[in-house]
Amino acid sequence: MKLFKRILLLLLIGVAILLYLNYSKLNIISGYASKYMASGVFLAGRSEASLVQNDTNMPLVKLAESEVNQDDKYASASVYGLMNRKAIYREGLGAVLVNGGDEKDLFRLTPNRIQPRDTIPYPYGQGEPKDSLFPEIDYDRLNKAVGLAFENLEVQKTRTVLILYKGHLIAERYLDGFTKDTPILGWSMTKSILGTLYGILEHQGKLEMEWPAPIPEWKQDERKDITLNHLLRMQSGLEWDEDYTKISDVTRMLFLEDDMSWSQKEKDLIAPPTEIWNYSSGTTNLLSGILRQQFRSHQDYLDFPYKELIDKIGMYSMVLEADVKGNYVLSSYAWASTRDWARFGQLYLDKGSWGGKQLFDSAWVDYITEPTPDSEEKYGAHFWLNAGGKYPDVPGDLFSCNGFQGQHVFMIPSKSMVIVRTGLAEEPDFDANRFLSEVTKSVR
Repeated sequence: MKLFKRILLLLLIGVAILLYLNYSKLNIISGYASKYMASGVFLAGRSEASLVQNDTNMPLVKLAESEVNQDDKYASASVYGLMNRKAIYREGLGAVLVNGGDEKDLFRLTPNRIQPRDTIPYPYGQGEPKDSLFPEIDYDRLNKAVGLAFENLEVQKTRTVLILYKGHLIAERYLDGFTKDTPILGWSMTKSILGTLYGILEHQGKLEMEWPAPIPEWKQDERKDITLNHLLRMQSGLEWDEDYTKISDVTRMLFLEDDMSWSQKEKDLIAPPTEIWNYSSGTTNLLSGILRQQFRSHQDYLDFPYKELIDKIGMYSMVLEADVKGNYVLSSYAWASTRDWARFGQLYLDKGSWGGKQLFDSAWVDYITEPTPDSEEKYGAHFWLNAGGKYPDVPGDLFSCNGFQGQHVFMIPSKSMVIVRTGLAEEPDFDANRFLSEVTKSVR
C-alpha cells in the first residue's frame, strides 16, 4: 500500500509539474482540441472516438478532455478541468472558437452555393471516373508506389492517396474510416486557395499584384511600400513569429483572436519589402481581410470563393471556415474530400481553364511558380516549389500546396500528374521524395 501511495504521489507531482510548465499553453491546447473536435464531428462527419484516438492524440493536445453536444452543435475541451474552451459549429462557416464574447454576436451569414449535378466523368464533373488504361504506365509499379505511402502506418500515418494522369483517375486508396467523400482538413494547403482567389480577381481586371496593400494605417509610414505581390510571396518584411510550440503570433491568432484578418496589420517592419522571406499565416489572413475590402457587402465576400472557384470546378465538399467576425481563415481552415483537393490541382495543370472557361490567366501559373528571392527556391506565391531540389529524385517543375502533418497536392506538369496525399505525419516520418519518385517513375 505504501508503494502504491508513493507511485500515486509521484504521478501527481509529475502532472503538477507538467501543468505548471505548460499552464500558459492550456488555452491553446484546449482551444485546439475543441475546435478540431467540432469541425471533425459536424463538418467532416467523423466520430468522437476516432478523433480522440487519432487526430488529437498528439503531444500536449492529448491532455485535453473533449465533450460534444450533438443537439446544439458545439464541442468543449479542458485540461484537467482548467482553461475550458468552446467551439461552435455554424452551417456553411464551419466551427469557430468562442473567445469570451457573447455567443449571440457570432457572425451568422452563410455563403450561397450553387451545385448543379452532371454526368461528366470525374475530375471535370460529378460522374464516375472513366476506366482508362495508358500504355506508358507501369501499373504494377504504380500500385507498389501507392503502397509505399501506407507502409508502417503507425509512423507514416497516411490516410488517403489519389493520382490523376492527363485528367484521368489512375490510382486511389483510402485508410479504413475514410472514403472518397470524407472531408480532410488541408491546413496550410488553404493558403493556395487564397492565392488563387487573387489570381481570379486579377484575371477579372479588379486588381493588380503591384498595387500597394490598401491599409490606411500603413499610408503614413514605411509600410506604405508593401504591395500585394510582397504579401503573396511572404516577403513584406513585416514581423511575424510562426511558431506552433509556444504562445506566438500564429497560435494567438488561431486560438485567441476574434478577427484573424488583421492579426499582422499592427506589426512593424523588421526589413524593407523583398529583403527577407518570412513564412506567415498572419500574412495570408491579412490578404483575406484585403479580399473582403474588394466587395460591397460581406455576403458578396462570402459568396465569391464558391461562385468563382470552388463550386465552379465542382469542389462541392469544400468548406472554408470563418472566424468570429465572419472572415475566412484562409491560412489554415479549408476542408475538402481527397477527390476535390485533386480537382484543384487539375485546375492548375490545365492553367486555369475549366469547362471551356478561363478562371485565371494561364500566366498566373508562371507567376505563382516563380521562385521568391531568399526562399531557397522552395516558395513562389502561396505555393511551394521543387525548383531548389527539395525532392531531389522528382522533376524540378513540381509545385504544391502543403499543409501541417503532411497534407499535399503535388502538381507535376512534365508528368501531367496531380498527386494528393493526406495524413497525420510529415517528413521525415513520411518520405515524400521516395513516394513521389516511385510514382513518377511508373510513367515511362
